[in-house]
Amino acid sequence: MESSNSSDAKGSARPFAVTFASVFAIAWPMTIAYMTTPLLGLVDTAVIGQLGSIAALGGLAIGAILFDVILGTFNFLRSSTTGLNAQALGSDDKEEQRAVFIRAFVLAVGCGVGLLVAGPLVLEFGLWWMETTPAVADATRDYFLVRIYSTPFAMANYAILGWLLGLGRAGQGLAIQVVLNGINIVFSIYLGLMLELGIAGVAWATVIGEGVALVLGIFIVGRHIDLRSLPIVSALRNRHKIIALMSVNGDIMIRSFCLILAFAWFTAEGARLGETTLATNAILMHFFFLAGYFLDGFATAAEQLVGRAIGANYRPAFDRSVRYATMSGFILAGFLTTVFLLFGPLLIDILTVNEIIRQQARIYLPWAAITALTGVVAFQMDGVFIGATWSADMRNMMLFSLGAYLLVIWLVVPSFDNHGLWFALQVFLGLRGVTLWWRMKVNLRRQFG
Repeated sequence: MESSNSSDAKGSARPFAVTFASVFAIAWPMTIAYMTTPLLGLVDTAVIGQLGSIAALGGLAIGAILFDVILGTFNFLRSSTTGLNAQALGSDDKEEQRAVFIRAFVLAVGCGVGLLVAGPLVLEFGLWWMETTPAVADATRDYFLVRIYSTPFAMANYAILGWLLGLGRAGQGLAIQVVLNGINIVFSIYLGLMLELGIAGVAWATVIGEGVALVLGIFIVGRHIDLRSLPIVSALRNRHKIIALMSVNGDIMIRSFCLILAFAWFTAEGARLGETTLATNAILMHFFFLAGYFLDGFATAAEQLVGRAIGANYRPAFDRSVRYATMSGFILAGFLTTVFLLFGPLLIDILTVNEIIRQQARIYLPWAAITALTGVVAFQMDGVFIGATWSADMRNMMLFSLGAYLLVIWLVVPSFDNHGLWFALQVFLGLRGVTLWWRMKVNLRRQFG
């Protein structure tokens, strides 16, 4: 994949300016957009919590985990589209921009329909793996078998969001995400509580939200390109481009699955250390995920600007994109780490009333606080490699870092318990950043000469 991208990028350079302002113009809307997702989860939990059913809460939690795995695995539909469309923008190839949309949209709908068909099997496997009680399993089925109808819409929305981000239209991406999650929240309350549909009502809210967001997304895309005259046949018959798209998507899918596996392994190791450790780590991982939502905004900026620089064959824009996005990420990560260290105990007390867990969480808080700093380079390099579509290296460095992470867990956890587990997580995050930075330097010599 990389070699073909390199050859495509050769030719006359098409200079464009990259500043801190252009980085922030993409980063801040997407940061807000990403932050609406955990808000939706809190509302859904609060709605079901009003029903007073422990089984329903458990079913919602299990169902949400299953969809996190599904949506996280298929997030490549968003990221690969961003990189490919940004490169088409950089090369000023409007026909390819239209073709990127067609190929991504068709693939996304196909994946969504496939998930819809395979949904019942995925559900039963998940319930078997989770070893839930019969009551929780029934509640999970009520939720999952309704929400699965949203997957074709959700996959298509990934493609639309990725395409718009490739153009640098972060504000329009934010509008779609706000509408999606806003409608989801309103209908979750209306269907789940007011109409007393319970967990099924919360699931239908997601279907409605994704559907409305899709309509809005198609309308917005139609303002950039004429949807009535898309080169559908030629775009789908371009064998080279189709193979390139599938290669990038396959690599990013493996990378995403490994990332999910790493966090699942962290949870499983915590569970082996006891219920208190499991609950403590669950509280503290909110700090890492919160930092991730903020840092993802700058990673998205790196995706678009780096992809555009590759398409424009303009090394100065690439260098400035990486420099400004990474510097901004470090400043934000340092701020977040400071906030977590100062106000972490207060946040812990808000998240749990259990005194034992509160005490344990305070002990391990410094580990959770520094994850923003140890992970910042990995976040930014993810954006760089997605934008450049250097997907094979992205996959390989993830596999290497995952292997090292599991080895460190095996070596240090038996002696250092939860401290060893948190140390292994820092190693995983740091290694991903260092190895991707090294591969970036190697790829730059080949890409720009």
